[in-house]
Amino acid sequence: MVEFTLPKNSKIRRDGEHHEAPEGAKKVRRFKVYRYDPDSGENPRMDTFDLDMDRCGPMVLDALLKIKNEVDPTLTLRRSCREGICGSCAMNIDGKNTLACTKALDDVKGDVKIYPLPHMEVVKDLVPDFTHFYAQYASIQPWMKTQSPAPTRERLQSREDREALDGLYECILCACCSTSCPSYWWNSDRYLGPAILLQAYRWIVDSRDEATGERLDNLEDPFRLFRCHTIMNCTDACPKGLNPAKAIAETKKLIVKRRG
Repeated sequence: MVEFTLPKNSKIRRDGEHHEAPEGAKKVRRFKVYRYDPDSGENPRMDTFDLDMDRCGPMVLDALLKIKNEVDPTLTLRRSCREGICGSCAMNIDGKNTLACTKALDDVKGDVKIYPLPHMEVVKDLVPDFTHFYAQYASIQPWMKTQSPAPTRERLQSREDREALDGLYECILCACCSTSCPSYWWNSDRYLGPAILLQAYRWIVDSRDEATGERLDNLEDPFRLFRCHTIMNCTDACPKGLNPAKAIAETKKLIVKRRG
C-alpha cells in the first residue's frame, strides 16, 4: 500500500485564534481562514472571525479586506482589480477554487471556509508560490512567432480566424483550474497543467502565428500534455467559464493527426 508523508509543518492544528463580532452586531457570519507564517516555525492554523454582515460588502473579498483592515492586519492575501480580471485573489472557498472578488457570500452556505489554492507551496496565509507555475507558462513561449516579413501595419485575421480564439484569450492565469487537477497535483514537475495547456493552444490556433509545428513538438511528451486524463475538474473550476479540457483535447487531436 502506498504511503504519503506530509511535508514538515503542513498539518493544520486546531487551536486557531477566535475573533468575536463587535458588540451589538445583529447579523453575524463566521469565517474560518487558513493562517500560516513560515517564519514562526509553527504549523498552519484556522482562525475564526465573526463579522457584522450589516457592515460588510457582498463578496468574499470584501469580508477578507474587512478582516485585514479592521480585525487582524497581519492577514496576508493577494488582490488587485476586484473585477475578476487579474486573477490575484484566487483561493479555495467553500471547497472550490475560485476568485474571492467574484464569489458572493450569499452563494456560500453556513460558515465560510477559506484556504489558499491547494497543492502549491504557501508563502504566507492565503498567498501561494507561483514561481513554478509562471516558469511553466514561460516554457510555452506565449508570444506570436513569425518568419515572414512583418507587414507595414497589423497582421490581419478573418472574422472566423479571430473567433477561433474565443474561450482562450480570456484566461487570466489565476491557476484555479490547474490546482484543481489531480494529474497536476501529483505530476506538476512535468505535467504543464490545464491553464498552461490552454494558453499553449491559444497560440497554436492563432492564424497569425507561424510556429505551429514547433509548438506541437514542445508538447508531444507523455507528461507535458498526455498526462491529462480528462477528469474535467479544470473546466468546473474555471471562474471565467472557460473549457481547458476541450483545449487540451483539441491539442491532442492535432498531434495525433500529424502522426498520420
